Amino acid sequence: MTLPITKTPLLNQGEVNSKRAEIKAHFISTYAAYENLFTCLKHDDAYFHKAEPLRHPLIFYFAHTAVFFVNKLRVAKIIDHNVDDAIESMMAIGVDEMSWDDLNDANYAWPSVAAVQNYRKQVKALVLDLIDRLDLQLPIQWQDPFWVILMGIEHERIHLETSSVIIRQMPIKWVQNQPLWPRHQVDHPVPNNQLLHVDGGTVKQGRSTPSETYGWDNEYGQQSTTVAAFKASQFLVSNHEFLEFVEDGGYQDKQWWSDEGWQWRKFKQAEHPVFWSKNEQQQWQYRSMTEVFNMPWSWPVDVNFLEAKAFCNWLAARTGRAIRLPTEAEWCRLYEQCIDVHYPHWDKAPANIELNYAASAVPVDQFIFGAAQFGDVIGNVWQWTETAIDGFDGFQVHPVYDDFSVPTFDGQHNLIKGGSWISTGNEAHKDARYAFRRHFFQHAGFRYVESEQTVDQTFNTYETDELISQYLEFHYGDEYFGVPNFPTACIDALIPHVNTTKMSRALDLGCAVGRSSFELARYYQHVDALDFSTRFIRNAINLVEHGKVKYMVPTEGELTELKTFKLSALDLGDKVHNVKFSQGDACNLKGKYKNYDLIFAGNLIDRLYQPKQFLDSIKLRINKGGYLVLTSPYTWLEEFTDKANWLGGIKVNGENITTLDALKAHLKSDFELVGSPQDIPFVIRETARKHQHTVAQLTIWKKIS
Repeated sequence: MTLPITKTPLLNQGEVNSKRAEIKAHFISTYAAYENLFTCLKHDDAYFHKAEPLRHPLIFYFAHTAVFFVNKLRVAKIIDHNVDDAIESMMAIGVDEMSWDDLNDANYAWPSVAAVQNYRKQVKALVLDLIDRLDLQLPIQWQDPFWVILMGIEHERIHLETSSVIIRQMPIKWVQNQPLWPRHQVDHPVPNNQLLHVDGGTVKQGRSTPSETYGWDNEYGQQSTTVAAFKASQFLVSNHEFLEFVEDGGYQDKQWWSDEGWQWRKFKQAEHPVFWSKNEQQQWQYRSMTEVFNMPWSWPVDVNFLEAKAFCNWLAARTGRAIRLPTEAEWCRLYEQCIDVHYPHWDKAPANIELNYAASAVPVDQFIFGAAQFGDVIGNVWQWTETAIDGFDGFQVHPVYDDFSVPTFDGQHNLIKGGSWISTGNEAHKDARYAFRRHFFQHAGFRYVESEQTVDQTFNTYETDELISQYLEFHYGDEYFGVPNFPTACIDALIPHVNTTKMSRALDLGCAVGRSSFELARYYQHVDALDFSTRFIRNAINLVEHGKVKYMVPTEGELTELKTFKLSALDLGDKVHNVKFSQGDACNLKGKYKNYDLIFAGNLIDRLYQPKQFLDSIKLRINKGGYLVLTSPYTWLEEFTDKANWLGGIKVNGENITTLDALKAHLKSDFELVGSPQDIPFVIRETARKHQHTVAQLTIWKKIS
């Protein structure tokens, strides 16, 4: 018996009332399945055990999927309130470590399991009410409110899988078997793996709107790839086949590994796959989600990309063949020749997928596809590819979840294809495109191919997003019409007015792509730099890591030019490492952001949904005698701030109230205005012949109580 779970709804057909009921059932099924997964933990203490140093404990993920619903509903302006400020601040942002040694040692005052369970009940009631009340039109498109509901459901299904991996990595004493999560019980003689022919051809990828089912933003657009004929392994690499690599000293021989892979292997002291172990009799054992048992040699091996790549290099040398992992396009070509009925249209899953057969892998020859008899074209375990994820032509960021895909477009996240035994919803769809860092463990293995076709790993390392490129030019590009660089001018203007004997900690809120943060680092020992969008922050981090950023700016029409900025031009030396970039919501900051000598909020106040709430909370994070520095052109817009929440630019009882008037009134009990407000102009380049010229007002407020 396995867990029943609904298929993702079709969005372009049906009748409104029945579709509303279908989406409600889809939400309830997903929410229940996710909560049921956590019954595999023995007791509440297990929620707080950190099984994986690069991940939060499971209490975070138990809350996170519900928090996601609230946060995205707020961003989409479907709701205008939080459910629990503390939980939503702490549980909003997960971990995407930059490397295998990027250990997260942060300590958090996690809520109790009961508190999270109660929170999840409140969110469930909220979402169910919205499903009943929101306007629903067919087809559902990504600007519609129900798209955000579906986004939350699909996000939770992703975490159904990733949380199961974390459970699998926990000490066995912390987990227990559950009847709805049974592992497969059968092993049998291992089939001989052989290379089988796959025809070449043109692979066309990319969804268009309106789409039949929900899809993440990286699935949309178009890409056409010419694939030469190749051979692919009939089966996924089994534990038995991988054992040859282990016994041949593959983990000790540097020649098979990439530089990145060898550094990871040495750091982790890896001698075999992570879910393998030996008992007291030196017999190989296998770890499923909740059990350790004798090695099922016919099941697929679970490895990261680095291990899969090393195996391919070793096998190529042994056989004299051009062995490597498949590209994304080659996997698609194999899929096209083997599968005719696509998710969600099958009556029963044709593979070990969707939790239809077991809560574990099964033998690699149990599910066979196509005339050539390939095993596990989909399902069982995900399949690593050679391809680093990037957007298709026409890629657009979804405005409600702008950092789902773009942060992975860095050449360091490789695509996995095909889904695993626990892949449901969008994960089971043929167009799904998920990518992880190469050292990452998922329920993932691989098949190999033989091909002389060169893998094109050229990567789009320059920024093409128009808004972000505009900000990069604003922060690091040329000065126009004699107007100085704005972030630099702001920091230069405030420094003469602050106490230079207290320059320990500064916070840059709304840091965008980071220039003001770097300028603050000239003076302050530590700078926390936060922005709501990781799309901005990613470029600042890349500047630190790679020493330069490249970006495209429009000249006229569809014509562009490539610009480059080098970090060395800032002449910061080691001070560049004084800056810590993170994602954060200025109106809902985590508790750790406190005890600052200066907080700088550049052109932020008139872009907040709750500016008064921001002012009330921010004063508690500044040391006595510290400073709050605000700049803004005071361009209040209902697009960002409901008019009822505007600080100024309004009439009250017939009297004009400016933003400066409101700031003085709101801050007077805790702050004093230092000096006079200063006007600081700035110019934003839109094209070679179009620029915005604006004047911001800078005010400096010293905390007196």
